[in-house]
Amino acid sequence: MQLKFTKMHGAGNDFVVIDLISQRYKLRSHDIRKFADRRFGIGCDQVLVVEPPSNPDVDFRYRIYNADGTEVEQCGNGARCFARFVHDSKLTTKRRITAETPAGVITLQCLEQQRVEVDMGQPELEPELIPFAAAARADSYHLQLPGQHLEIGALSMGNPHAIVRVTDIETADVAGLGPAIESHSDFPQRVNAGFMQVISEQEIRLRVFERGVGETLACGTGACAAVVYGKLRGWLSDTVTVQLPGGMLSITWRGPGHSVIMTGPTAVVFEGSIKV
Repeated sequence: MQLKFTKMHGAGNDFVVIDLISQRYKLRSHDIRKFADRRFGIGCDQVLVVEPPSNPDVDFRYRIYNADGTEVEQCGNGARCFARFVHDSKLTTKRRITAETPAGVITLQCLEQQRVEVDMGQPELEPELIPFAAAARADSYHLQLPGQHLEIGALSMGNPHAIVRVTDIETADVAGLGPAIESHSDFPQRVNAGFMQVISEQEIRLRVFERGVGETLACGTGACAAVVYGKLRGWLSDTVTVQLPGGMLSITWRGPGHSVIMTGPTAVVFEGSIKV
């Protein structure tokens, strides 16, 4: 059969979005890897799937698959593209949309100029719930790597993140440290590794090495995690502009007990169909 899809991106983090409400098909891991392949498939960082909700009080079910075929809990840039897709596809007439994810229910608001605001919920800071091997919760931790140790922040935004503050993201060893952090034994479900340069209290630069994907042009949950860590350390204010290689996001977090609010762009690249 021919499966219809839409190629989208949020700040350069690109997705293949598939509507499995009006189409019937059971996606398999090899389908995901085929779609994500940039030479023999469509090409993307993640595949996003729109399904009917299991909870009648929620509008949709939103599922995220990394390029290696693994399903993950959350994707912030993907969430914005998901909201734009269901609105533009007329799967809903609402501008305020709720969606269930493996990480819980999220609320999305479609704004003007193809921008979307997402309530990402509260960050998870307890080590066992990230999950991360640590004796007790702290604002920062030491991670031992071969020949060196790093000071990191560790938290979950529905998916696990390790954040390292660096002097300059241009010279940061993302290619070397990213895979080492991603697969570190202290993170039993692997981890997304973020490299943050603080420009001011209101602005940071960020590069992210995503588990199961590699370095991406943007990572929404990574931007949220970096701002949370920076605010916990006293480096950042409540609202921060995050500069990523693919574009900019605005992240607001007023501290423990509050949700993280992410606002950013979405774009449709093209639509098509692929044989499955």
